[in-house]
Amino acid sequence: MDESSAGNGSMPGDALARLAARLVRAPMAALLMTRDEAVETFGHFGFVTPGRLPLADPLYSQVITDARVVRSDDDTWPGFGNQLAVRAVLGVPVRDDRDDVIGALLAMDRRPHRWTAEDVTSLLAVADIGGVRSRASADPDDGSAHSLASRFRTCHHAVERSLRSSRTGGEAAPRLLEAVATALDWPAAELFLVDEQTGNLDAVGHWSNWPGEPDDLFGHTPIKGAGITGRVWQTGRPIWVDDITVYTDLVTPFERNRVEAAADHGIRTVMATPVCDGDTLLGVLTCYAGSSQSHQELLTVLLDGVAAQIGIWIALRRAERLGHELSRTQDDFIALVGHELRTPLASITAHAGMLHDELDALTVDQQEMIETIARNAGSLQNTVNALLDLAGLEAGHLPMRRKKIDLCDLITAAVNSARPRIAANGIRLHTELPKTIRLTADPDRLRQVIDDILANAVLYTPLGGAVRVTATIDETAIQFQVADTGIGTPTDERARVFDRFFRGSNVRHHGTAGSGLGLSRARAIINLHDGHIHLTSNAPTGTVVTVRLPVPP
Repeated sequence: MDESSAGNGSMPGDALARLAARLVRAPMAALLMTRDEAVETFGHFGFVTPGRLPLADPLYSQVITDARVVRSDDDTWPGFGNQLAVRAVLGVPVRDDRDDVIGALLAMDRRPHRWTAEDVTSLLAVADIGGVRSRASADPDDGSAHSLASRFRTCHHAVERSLRSSRTGGEAAPRLLEAVATALDWPAAELFLVDEQTGNLDAVGHWSNWPGEPDDLFGHTPIKGAGITGRVWQTGRPIWVDDITVYTDLVTPFERNRVEAAADHGIRTVMATPVCDGDTLLGVLTCYAGSSQSHQELLTVLLDGVAAQIGIWIALRRAERLGHELSRTQDDFIALVGHELRTPLASITAHAGMLHDELDALTVDQQEMIETIARNAGSLQNTVNALLDLAGLEAGHLPMRRKKIDLCDLITAAVNSARPRIAANGIRLHTELPKTIRLTADPDRLRQVIDDILANAVLYTPLGGAVRVTATIDETAIQFQVADTGIGTPTDERARVFDRFFRGSNVRHHGTAGSGLGLSRARAIINLHDGHIHLTSNAPTGTVVTVRLPVPP
């Protein structure tokens, strides 16, 4: 068990590492302490802690043994650095009150990272807190630090429970603020969140242990750059004011009114910390106390941890809501296409067909125009039909008509249908199928899947390329696979190829026509068969689409 999860509690050390990472915009950070000729992980962020480490590891040994700052923007590291795939590291020593080096604080990145002088300063400041915290942890007589850490562990759990059971910040605020204020033993706390529409910072909830409701203190509208909450809103940095009644920076009428309102309720100390998602400020958490507080550095770090919890939750809720809104917008678009375009398209197609029957009476130019109209109307009609089909499948309105079929017969029929197009494109075709694969499925829908996958393989494979079609069965699954030597899909886009309307960037740049619906429909059909479909690369070029279906009992 590492130091950060020992009796002193994991949260303080982890909060220090998290704070360090946020200050220097690094995805990983570690607070390491020396012990018995080795190094213990006192706190970590962004990776799974390895626990005890050798003192001589190159990633941090120079920081500890030479007592110096180590800065590397792009390099490879053996040992611990290799385990984490570290490319860039910024390390500063952690010292005790005798100025002896007792550990190292590291910020790390798996990509090249240009560290700045400001980053070094920020990390040194956090390392100083780390030294203070380590001494408190090592000193059994310092019961107040232990007690505070213990209360905040309880606080973190209470905040997590509150967020998990709430849908909005306003709904979560009273319970999470009570947890925070109780942990601090402070009389009041308030949460402000940035309104996505107006950009204003609005009060969404508060808690106090006062018997009445102090309307003049809570619910005010902050001004960016004015007052304690407003300054945190502007700078994105926490502010601690030990005594607001003598704090000389609060001089404007608005600020003096806020000071008077707080003083009327016996408030002297105010701590405000930003609620962020990465570099984006989402709100401010403001807490109030009636007297000066000890352990200010530790309290700041602990509150930063709570604010980080809130920030992650808000970001997830907003992303979830945006996802629902996007899905609803796509559904509305599909409904619009289906109901508003179907009738005029049918009319255009019918009239184009009638004119096509009279081609002999038209000039050559007129004939080409009619053929273009008929071709494009037919293409648009196919897209509309695919949209409506996909919507019906995803909504569960189109049931699967299952019966016993032979998958090999279905694949063979689809391949034979595609052979003329494959030959016309100069593509080599290879098939490898067993004699039979029996299963219960909807033959028409499964044929749609095979046709769509084959069509994609042929469409994106150049002259002289190859398409390979295989099928297998074992005790775990039935597998159908189409591999091509085409243009492939960029690695960072493979997870999205089954999304509605998505087309790869390389496909768009090639100018290849398509609607981005074929694989979406294929996934919907395979899901309804309790199967799975995924896409991988085909070395050295191309794509492999694999469909796996359950083996019949």
